[in-house]
Amino acid sequence: MSKSLVVVESPAKIRTLKKYLGPDFDVAATVGHIKDLPVRELGISIEDGFKPKYTIVEGKEKVIRTLKKAAGNLKDIYLAPDPDREGEAIAWHTAEILKKKGRRFHRVLFHELTQNAIRAAMASPEQLDKHKFDSQQTRRILDRLVGYQISPILWQKVQRGLSAGRVQSVAVRMICERERQIQAFQPEEYWTITARLEGESPPPFLAKLIKKHKKKLRIPDEKVCQSILKDLAQGCFRVEKVVRKTQKRNPAPPFTTSKLQQEAIRKLGFSAKKTMTVAQQLYEGLELGPGEPVGLITYMRTDSTRIAQEAIHEARQLIQEDFGPDYLPDKPHVFKNKKKAQDAHEAIRPTSVFRKPKDITRFLSKDQLALYELIWKRFVACQMKSALFDQTSISISAGPYIFQASGSVMRFPGFMALYTSSNEGQSQSENKESLPVLSEGMVLKCHELEPKQHFTQPPPRFSEASLVKELEENGIGRPSTYATILTTIREKRYVNLVKGFFRPSELGFIVNDLLIESFPDILNVDFTARMEDDLDKIEEGDIDSVAVLEDFYRSFKNDLERAAKEMQSVKRNGLAVDLNCPTCHQPLRIKAGKNGLFLACSGYPNCNFTCNYIRNEKGQIEIEQPVAEQPTNEICEKCGSPMVQKQGRFGPFLACSTYPDCKQTRSLTAKTRSKPEPTGVKCPEKGCDGELVARRSKRGKLFYGCSRYPRCTFALWHKPVPQSCPECGAPFLVEHSTKKEGPHLRCFNKECAYKQLLNNQ
Repeated sequence: MSKSLVVVESPAKIRTLKKYLGPDFDVAATVGHIKDLPVRELGISIEDGFKPKYTIVEGKEKVIRTLKKAAGNLKDIYLAPDPDREGEAIAWHTAEILKKKGRRFHRVLFHELTQNAIRAAMASPEQLDKHKFDSQQTRRILDRLVGYQISPILWQKVQRGLSAGRVQSVAVRMICERERQIQAFQPEEYWTITARLEGESPPPFLAKLIKKHKKKLRIPDEKVCQSILKDLAQGCFRVEKVVRKTQKRNPAPPFTTSKLQQEAIRKLGFSAKKTMTVAQQLYEGLELGPGEPVGLITYMRTDSTRIAQEAIHEARQLIQEDFGPDYLPDKPHVFKNKKKAQDAHEAIRPTSVFRKPKDITRFLSKDQLALYELIWKRFVACQMKSALFDQTSISISAGPYIFQASGSVMRFPGFMALYTSSNEGQSQSENKESLPVLSEGMVLKCHELEPKQHFTQPPPRFSEASLVKELEENGIGRPSTYATILTTIREKRYVNLVKGFFRPSELGFIVNDLLIESFPDILNVDFTARMEDDLDKIEEGDIDSVAVLEDFYRSFKNDLERAAKEMQSVKRNGLAVDLNCPTCHQPLRIKAGKNGLFLACSGYPNCNFTCNYIRNEKGQIEIEQPVAEQPTNEICEKCGSPMVQKQGRFGPFLACSTYPDCKQTRSLTAKTRSKPEPTGVKCPEKGCDGELVARRSKRGKLFYGCSRYPRCTFALWHKPVPQSCPECGAPFLVEHSTKKEGPHLRCFNKECAYKQLLNNQ
């Protein structure tokens, strides 16, 4: 039998596949995309049916030579990139590059990297999916049209380097609108009254006032509260109704991509990006002993809750053996997919539940184990019996007033013996304290009435978890894009993550407002969601991709032409604010310069007043007051004299105290004032025992240098990651992000072409 070639996306899969495929197959990797739209031009022939112009991805020439050499004169090529739209595009482009007379291409979908799954997929190869490829290509064209045609307008009107994105800009809008809701929020006062009551036998219990004359009661202020307390002081507290029932709590479905990200953020403190990176490692295969690489979870990009029958059988067997028959339901739990969910992949689950986390701890890193355990427990729990609670609700009258007390006691833990979701905790109305035995008509003794003042709270800012949930619920993006969206909007400086919550930057507010005014469709949540639906329909073969592009571009072109002429120029004219110049009393305007945003007098050049500004908690613009010169413990790197802190047009900075004899300065942003942040990567310089740490340059740019500086001057611009290269053995990888490939890891060794995509955007 002649050999065949299997082409995968990630080099990390090669060893796992070789183990199971045997000597009749060679395995090679594309290391992500090998073709994409060109970087320095639009690359789309709009007049010719939006035909894309693909070029070889920079740096992939060596990979392509390797693929061609591996293919040689082989007749059969098995294309096995990831089983999603991006993987289909990689498979399509690989087939184009390796096309040869008489050669046959087979599409293979590995939903999990286990022996049975690999052999089953190889035994039943499919054809390349034109509809799926068209869907990916349409998304790529849409994103390119938006990004490459709006961004130059922002460069002209605001500042160079800015960008807009079809999906990222909608995410920024959500964050900006939430911030403005918070700024506009007016807290309202209200009061509650809680009674500490006791029946014929202890213990005392708490009941909350909820109604008057059978209508819901709201207590607006202290005056009304005191009036009610006066009424209650004369009242008789009597049990009106006792309701006891058994409440069933069902297990949550196994993880989809978005739910995994949300739960890992809340429970493990992972970012969405980190969650997907670690999940990719678990999917691609880890060694559980010498020469035993195995994929631990199924494919991690999915919005389906479907489970294979074999996996359900395994889970039920484990539950029977480890928990006993009381925890095993009579029938397996089946979870329905959401209306728009794609069912190409299963839910995220362990490839075998018998690979228990405790048994493979020594083979996994701390992060890998934490995420695997989360996935393992969630999946096993989804096939366990429901939890049962004895719930008691008591209505108590005091004249026209009604109080309510409730308590819930777990009768049977069911699935909660193994796993509890972050949103399955105690509900607001649930009281863990058990209530005493009470009967209807019983008179109660009132020990105390506690009034308490409250104020309504504004809506919360988005965390990574709640933003992912909001994007999912609104149909913005797809499972594979959430991590990239969250990373991109921070990298573009449109938002900041402050104490775990997103807050718009001043730049984010201004760009968002300009885009909403000029591109109402692009920034519209419903419009973006409908576009995602259209991409799904293209994949299903229900609509034509060119028709979707033509319909989109018809209105988008008009918006582009109008924006080029009418979008307000922050550079030239500035944006109006409700403030006057303190020097000449003419209106101030927000303007953009090479170092950022500032206030400037509209009377320029007759008045050259400028200053920094801030937004107060209500979102109003205020002139930032200068800070007096302050002594510091810092020493000038140039002359050794003490440094002093000053306030400049673009924020605080350090300056040499001997100025003007020495003009040394140093930026003093929040990031530069912080201590160097360790990366966990040893310095690669020979003979150096230092560690690479995150630092800031004088201009505030982030870089990574040796902790032994100035004795060692080694430095990198890209973040090092403590993970050795699986191809050449280099001591670490570095993080990169390009428009073509998105965030990815690259080998530190420039002669090695190894890359690892962090997500499939």
